[in-house]
Amino acid sequence: MRRTIPPAAAPVDLADLLYGIAGIFLGKHYQELLQKTLKDYFGVKHVFLVSSGKAAFTLILKALKSLSPLRTQVLIPAYTCFSVPSSIVKAGLDIALCDLNSATYDFDHGLFERTVNENTLCAVPNHLFGMPADMDRIMSICRTKGIYVVEDAAQAMGGTYKGQRLGTIGDVGFFSFGRGKNVTCGSGGVIITNSDIIAEQIAREYTVLERPRLSETLIELLKVMVFAIFIHPSLYWFPSGLPFLKLGETFFYKDFPMKRFSGVKAGLLRNWQRHLEDSNRIRKENAEYFGKMLGLSTSSILSVPLLRLPLIVNDKKKRGSIYLLANKKGLGISCMYPTAINRIDEIQTMFGDKTFPCANIIADGILTVPTHQYLSNKDKRGIIEFLSAALCSRANCDRESSYSGLRVQSSDTNR
Repeated sequence: MRRTIPPAAAPVDLADLLYGIAGIFLGKHYQELLQKTLKDYFGVKHVFLVSSGKAAFTLILKALKSLSPLRTQVLIPAYTCFSVPSSIVKAGLDIALCDLNSATYDFDHGLFERTVNENTLCAVPNHLFGMPADMDRIMSICRTKGIYVVEDAAQAMGGTYKGQRLGTIGDVGFFSFGRGKNVTCGSGGVIITNSDIIAEQIAREYTVLERPRLSETLIELLKVMVFAIFIHPSLYWFPSGLPFLKLGETFFYKDFPMKRFSGVKAGLLRNWQRHLEDSNRIRKENAEYFGKMLGLSTSSILSVPLLRLPLIVNDKKKRGSIYLLANKKGLGISCMYPTAINRIDEIQTMFGDKTFPCANIIADGILTVPTHQYLSNKDKRGIIEFLSAALCSRANCDRESSYSGLRVQSSDTNR
């Protein structure tokens, strides 16, 4: 029953819950208002609201497939959220992988240029943890080859790249309102685009989506109410101690529902913009604090609001022991996605003997530090004290500063 910090969290307050309840009766009004505020905030012409980020991405892929029916490959980073390949399979397309730059979590752009081909339907840069991908290079390469660019901004809502909001730079972008994102209504996805042609095809796919039933809507609201209570560190020990909830575990979904956005979710997001601004400000401040205390104050990663602060420990066994001890102490430090995409059991036969070494380095070594607003000053000091002791527990440890965060390399481990 100790204080336990959730690895990722977004607040839902009493006013949000009241608006959510009102959404049962005023759902259409709240949905129209949400669409308008999203269009204004992102400066886009078209917004679509759906049941999840996975559903949003799947809808985009089906629309692009109808525009370029002879192209079947979707190029994604070899280390990313498992929901991304799930959506590609759901859309009936082929997964193509490109290795990452392990210092930026972006595509290895030399490999990227050699990987795209005449069968590439779209490339999907993912702004992992809120860190912007190099959109100039990606757009330049894809434009010359007639390849669509779909921005996976699920973890980067409100972030910018050279003054442009993430999600608006490519041909189409999507966000997630899942529980661990910058703002939340429990679940939900948003598609944004300025392309009339793409929007027309998305609209055709959207019209066939079912509306959520009232029973489903009420269950959604109840889940968010429970979440709003138990996400607090003083109570999070309870759900985190229930194995059947499988909190923090990553799954590849062979299938998932695709529905329209509910009025309850739109009501819960009545104050989304204020929550987003507060969330991103606090996340940036916390990332800067951790960076300063861990000797990373010069890293450009700290200039963006990080959903989580990623660290790499270049010793898989040591990473595991650090994680287990941090978990026991309730510090909210997590291991993120457990494998590179090519090692997911359900789809690994698709990739033959192809290897993605940098993706494996990340998967085997990553730890993430929470940056959300539930962290108290005491929590932050405790995390710093723990990491300082754990990461330099050996006299010969080597601490490096890089764009991706902290790297800890044992003398007997080669990079």
